[in-house]
Amino acid sequence: MTLQQLQYALKIAETGSMNKAAADLFVSQPTLTSAVHELETEIGQSIFLRSNRGVVPTEAGQRFLGDARSICNQYQTLVDKYTEADRRRSFAVSTQHFSFAVKCFVSMVQALDPASYRLAIRETRTLDVIRDVGSGASQVGILYLSEFNRKYIVKLLDEAGLDFTEITRCQACVYLHRDHPLASHETISLEELAPYPCLSFDQGADSLFYLAEEILSDNEFERSIKVSDRSTVLNLMIGLNGYTLCPGVVCEELNGDACRVIPYREDADNPNRSMEIGYIVRKNALLSEAAREYIRQLTTYFTDRPSAGQEDKNHE
Repeated sequence: MTLQQLQYALKIAETGSMNKAAADLFVSQPTLTSAVHELETEIGQSIFLRSNRGVVPTEAGQRFLGDARSICNQYQTLVDKYTEADRRRSFAVSTQHFSFAVKCFVSMVQALDPASYRLAIRETRTLDVIRDVGSGASQVGILYLSEFNRKYIVKLLDEAGLDFTEITRCQACVYLHRDHPLASHETISLEELAPYPCLSFDQGADSLFYLAEEILSDNEFERSIKVSDRSTVLNLMIGLNGYTLCPGVVCEELNGDACRVIPYREDADNPNRSMEIGYIVRKNALLSEAAREYIRQLTTYFTDRPSAGQEDKNHE
């Protein structure tokens, strides 16, 4: 029996719905159902009665929830009493190199009291995003899945005890400087890009195609340059007419209007791919206020600002 299980049970009782409780806790319904089932198995009693009209506590469940509420209140009192030395809470995000992730972090900080937090955002390699969230160094991670990398990435997530939640789905786009010779094209093919260097983020010693941040990473590029940060990508776009293949989700508020996002035009040998961008958190995690606010900002961003390559999230 864990404190987290008690908090889950109290949230279900409060909302009267597994779906609503899961949404409020930012966990999947299967994760929440599994946690409650384990708790009921451990105490040998049913806590909730499930019906088409919702979820209500059983008679035994009412007694149990009363004791659980008392324990949770005592725990919060203990936290409040012995964390006076530094009341600031910690929150960190680890992300692949997405400007929207930074924009949403800015919006989150503006919505909260930054003086109450120790905050961090890490733009880093794919494997480090997974390791950071798995170890608890970051509460939330941002990365993408595709038909190409899904099996490998999902295996890593399962091994690290992490859940992936999709927030948007995009098609590949070409990202290049506004003065690039191809910048006026409505669509761009790989054949047209052949004379120019393809820029991609270095994944270090763990540099497998499956860990690449760029869609279509398994294609052969005659000219390619590895980089480690977004600033260098922008510099090489200007200096060498370089380009990168991205999901088309670019925040102009932070990046400015110096670059263009142009849909990638597939051909028989080089089809387009769908990128499912989402966030990862630890399974059964009880997310902090900052984490919930950050996820709200991500959801709002993609609801309000569809990108050049964005698909209908419900498209199959």
